[in-house]
Amino acid sequence: MTATRLMNRAVIRLSTDDAEENVASFLQGLVTNDIAGTLPAYAGLLTPQGKTLFDFIVWPGPAGELLIDCEAGVAEDLAKRLSLYRLRRKIAIAVDPHVGVHWRPEMGDGAATDPRLGALGQRWLAPAEDSDEAADDAWQAHRLAMGVPEGSAELGDILWLETNAVELHGVSFAKGCYIGQENTARMNWRSKVNRRLVVVPLDQSDEKRRKAEYPAHGLAVDHLRVADIDPALAPEWMRPGLTPAEE
Repeated sequence: MTATRLMNRAVIRLSTDDAEENVASFLQGLVTNDIAGTLPAYAGLLTPQGKTLFDFIVWPGPAGELLIDCEAGVAEDLAKRLSLYRLRRKIAIAVDPHVGVHWRPEMGDGAATDPRLGALGQRWLAPAEDSDEAADDAWQAHRLAMGVPEGSAELGDILWLETNAVELHGVSFAKGCYIGQENTARMNWRSKVNRRLVVVPLDQSDEKRRKAEYPAHGLAVDHLRVADIDPALAPEWMRPGLTPAEE
């Protein structure tokens, strides 16, 4: 059997027993994307200044619940952060160890295309089993080959639009307010995305601009000025956004 489980991903469940509560409306006012529409959707939770705290994929759950597919190492921190905004709302927010995240590079039945980029393959959620085999190494190699950054090591403290959130369908400019929305919208309107995250060969990486490195793959993730990015090293999906912003 082909390994499909991403062991470095976890699932946070948002639910309520109160018929007057709406989990989607709660999350809608916090995250960058429109999660009241088609799911799964890629989104981020930002600082008030628009910098990335967490990135994740939001899935529909049963009976109005929402499931957040996120980096396992920060799942508890994300759950706690979301809980801070809950105030007195009767919404349960907790990591669910009984659900696993799965991935495969090819298309097939019973799964959803990754909402960031079709070339990333397909994902699905399923009950976590002890017999699940890890696909993390294959996923990392595939993701980096597609030039897509993710997770706190690569995205942490970077302005959301500089993570390629527009190109990777991680932001809605029509959904209304969310944390960090003011600066994010201003950057978009003024075309002030002057830097971007880009996957580059490790031997061409700028150590001062490096966010993460992967020697096994010979690659690194750098945070570079748009003017300094070699279009030949950028994936096709990124190239339309490499026009330098006006100073």
